[in-house]
Parts: sequence; structure tokens; C-alpha cells
Amino acid sequence: MRKLKNSELERLNVPEFKQAKKTPLIIVLDNIRSLNNIGSVFRTADAFLIKKIYLCGITATPPHKDIHKTALGATESVAWEYVENTEALIAKLKQEGIYTIAVEQAENATLLQNFSVKTNQTYAIVFGNEVKGVKQKVVSMVDEVVEIPQFGTKHSLNISVSTGVVVWDLFCKLSV
Repeated sequence: MRKLKNSELERLNVPEFKQAKKTPLIIVLDNIRSLNNIGSVFRTADAFLIKKIYLCGITATPPHKDIHKTALGATESVAWEYVENTEALIAKLKQEGIYTIAVEQAENATLLQNFSVKTNQTYAIVFGNEVKGVKQKVVSMVDEVVEIPQFGTKHSLNISVSTGVVVWDLFCKLSV
């Protein structure tokens, strides 16, 4: 096997990305502290043609050198918007018919592998602060809570890792 060169990967350029049909997924970042995590989420969103990212609360916004360091230009391709209040955003998204999901450990959470998608539905996935997770007010508002099962000693995954796991899972389910 030979590693492919970047020129052989046939990736979209930014204008092509903006015109491409998007995966019906929206990412909501609820008070993310780490600029590197924010950049990593942008890169994941670019990889899977995510519709939009909402940056909420204390979550920093581009342009910023530390976001750019991990996003590697994905802040130019992926649509994003800053919204101060996560709860107001969730209420707005629900009014628009978007199914809202918090990724969190909570009573009666659906394990990720058991979550089923519906065709012709857009999903907004909320990822929370690195220490406190998704705010309880937001968890109480969403349509469903999804949990990534874990089997080791740690209580959680890094937010950028969680985003990759959940987005990949939902992308696969939506692509069937």
C-alpha cells in the first residue's frame, strides 16, 4: 500500500464546500474553554460536511491563532455563528423543527449505538464544557440525551473526541 498525496485525495475547495449538499447535522458548542478543541471541532465539521456550528457562551470565535492552529482553514469552509445564550438557541432550533440532542451522561440517556435517525430530519448536537459538560438547563430543554458508552476509569472523553465519535456515528446512520 502506498500513502496517497494530498493532491490525490480529490477534496473540495472552499467554494465547492459551500455549495455542496450538507449533512443534516448542526453542532452546538456550549461554553467550550479550549481554543484547540474549538478548532478540532471545525475540522471534524469540515470532514463530514456539517451544516453549521453554533458557538455559545464563553466559546471563542474565529479568527484566532489557536483556533486556526487546529482548524487548519476549516473556519473558512464551515458555516458558523456566535449565539450568547445556548438556551435561547435551543428554543429557536426546536421551533424550526430541528431535533435537539445533548451529548451527556444523564438519567434515561440513549446510548449512542441505540440512537436511530429519521430521514428528512435535521439534528442539532450539543457538546458541553470540558469540566461541567452541557448545562443542566440545556439538558432539560433538548429532545433527547445521547451518551457515548465508556468502559474504562475516566468519566468522560475530550470534547473534540466526543464530537468525532458522535458525528461519525450519525453521519454513517444518515448516509444509509
